[in-house]
This record gives sequence, C-alpha cells and structure tokens, in this order.
Amino acid sequence: MGQTTYQGVPGILRPFKEYIEKKSLPAGSEIVFYGVPGTCTPFVELLCFAIRSLSLTCIFVPYTEEEKAQKLTIKPDVGFQASEAYPPKNPSFLVIMGGLAMPNMPVTADDVASVMSRWKGAGTIGVCFMHMFEKAGWLDKMHFDILIDADISVDVISE
Repeated sequence: MGQTTYQGVPGILRPFKEYIEKKSLPAGSEIVFYGVPGTCTPFVELLCFAIRSLSLTCIFVPYTEEEKAQKLTIKPDVGFQASEAYPPKNPSFLVIMGGLAMPNMPVTADDVASVMSRWKGAGTIGVCFMHMFEKAGWLDKMHFDILIDADISVDVISE
C-alpha cells in the first residue's frame, strides 16, 4: 500500500478525481456519499464538483439513512446542491465521510460497516480530516480501497 502526500484542497480533490477516473465508469454510475448533514455536505459538494466532467450521479446520504438520500446536481453560479429525493439503487462507489466517526454522532462504525456490506461490489473510499477514522478505531472495522486523510491548519489574524 503506497502513501502520497498532497497539500491544500486540491490535495483532497485531485486524488479523488484521479481514482474515480481510472475506473472508467459509465455515465450515470452512482457515487454515494455518507456523511453528517451540514458538516460533511460542503466537502461532498466539493468532491462532486471535482468529478463534474465524468457524468456520474452523486448522491448524499445523511448518516446511513438511505431513505433520506438526495441527488446532488450542479446549479449554475452555485455548484453542487441537493436537488431531489434519490435513494441509491446500484452504487459504483461508497464514499464514507469522516464526520460520521466524530464523537456524539448517531451512527457507529458497525452501522457504517453494515451499510458497506449491503452494497457488495461497490468500491469504498474514505475521506476524513485529522485522522478521524484512525482515532475513532474505525479502520479496524472497515476497509477503504483508498483513504484520503487531510490535515487542517488554521491561522487566525485579528486586530
């Protein structure tokens, strides 16, 4: 297993897009993102924007509640936004967002692993910040074909 280090937001988006591109998925293939509403959705929207040229279907599932899933579509002058109810039917990839592993979330690693096992044949991608999956012990309970683990550094300058 290899490891490469990137920087900044492009360091999250570029390897994601390259990984999806290499799979040569047919148009309309489902990329299903599982995450925390509000916390993960801006990052999901960025990831969808990175693959916008691939004609894939992006779906956001709040937590693991597939019955509440929303299709994400590009809106001119805005970017990707939830557009309609759209439960996954045949995912090509499951993208698990690290916000799910944060403390006090209403899902467990076992809940997410159960969802992943239901979609046999779908590829698995983990996207997290600050080693969240590792810190929460989730890497012992699930496998990712690729894990994008970014660090956030913050400088605040004020008067």
